[in-house]
Amino acid sequence: MAAGEKKRILDLPLKLILTREGSTFFIKRNKKLLKFKLAGNIEEYGISLEKFMPETIQRLLLVDYISKIEISKPEFVSSRQEVMDLSKLIVYSVLYKQYDDYIFKQILNSPVIKKWNRQNPASIIDEKTRINEKFLANVLQQNEKMIYEAKQEIVKPLFSFITKNNALSPEEKNIQLFLAEKFLNMMRPFTWFIITKFRMHKDFDLILKTIRTSLTEYMDKTKIAEYIALMLMELILSAENMNLRKEAVTLFPELDDPQEALFDPEIRRRLVAELEKKQELVFVSWKLGSGGTTSIGTQGKLQITLYSKNEQSDAVRANLNDLKMADVDKNSLIDFYRDLPEGSEDLNLGMYYISYLNDACEKVNVRFESSANRFEDTDLTVMNMSFMF
Repeated sequence: MAAGEKKRILDLPLKLILTREGSTFFIKRNKKLLKFKLAGNIEEYGISLEKFMPETIQRLLLVDYISKIEISKPEFVSSRQEVMDLSKLIVYSVLYKQYDDYIFKQILNSPVIKKWNRQNPASIIDEKTRINEKFLANVLQQNEKMIYEAKQEIVKPLFSFITKNNALSPEEKNIQLFLAEKFLNMMRPFTWFIITKFRMHKDFDLILKTIRTSLTEYMDKTKIAEYIALMLMELILSAENMNLRKEAVTLFPELDDPQEALFDPEIRRRLVAELEKKQELVFVSWKLGSGGTTSIGTQGKLQITLYSKNEQSDAVRANLNDLKMADVDKNSLIDFYRDLPEGSEDLNLGMYYISYLNDACEKVNVRFESSANRFEDTDLTVMNMSFMF
């Protein structure tokens, strides 16, 4: 799903954990917040969605109303595409926001704005500046032509390069062109207000050049969204199959190979129903930034965590809390796969995806760390992937 927008409706049971700003927004609109019991027996407040438009989630992410998204199901095979689409949408949203934040800071630190602030101490433009939304909307509407021309000036060299790049297919070119426009359209209105106000300043071309150069860099970062989605889905299916095989041993002890049960539609339906009944679910969560109010240095952070089952014992909760303080390099996903028995069904594909994800992140300067921990006495596996964009 290019830029998280090709599919109009996603059908997934989402638990959206809200930030303080998000909670305030929904409470003011008389939306009752729900108390969720999340993986690891953690309790949080938020809202739930079953069927939703991708744009809805993206808008909430861009305004910092969501701190965490969690899904729990006994099986994900039937929702494979939806989960991958959601994962890519979240990655794109993090990158859109990170780009917007970066450009805004670059503009505030530009010679143009610094000079303005020196000459107009009573009307300083900085991160604390607040402007009436209605006034802002009117100014931007009056300056639509100027904004359009600024956008064209920013993307013209980039569009020329994309259209002449024979290494790209027509569909890939369209995706790149769409992405360039999407990143610019996601920039905050106040940034465009500044652009219209100072567009004719003699040094403002440097700002447009910064916007253009950074745009190319962030468009490159979007390439890892597909790798993240594939890696996550591989981890989900591995955890799901582990739960199904374990249940097959209990329900169908006569089977020589529990793996065979996974390919029999009727037996599989019974296994899934039993896992649902026992609440032996696979939990997946996406945690944005610091998970609460945005902290300095964490705005571009995304942590994806997968739990192989819902474990509520105090011992395991303590272990999960210890993981938060653990050195993620001690038990990386690569180490996890290397420790699997030779010939294991999860080994080759898992190593393949993790290798490509590592390489893709290095190429676009995204820091990627991972951890995997299995608690043998409870059959609980916890896997983390952390990205700093």
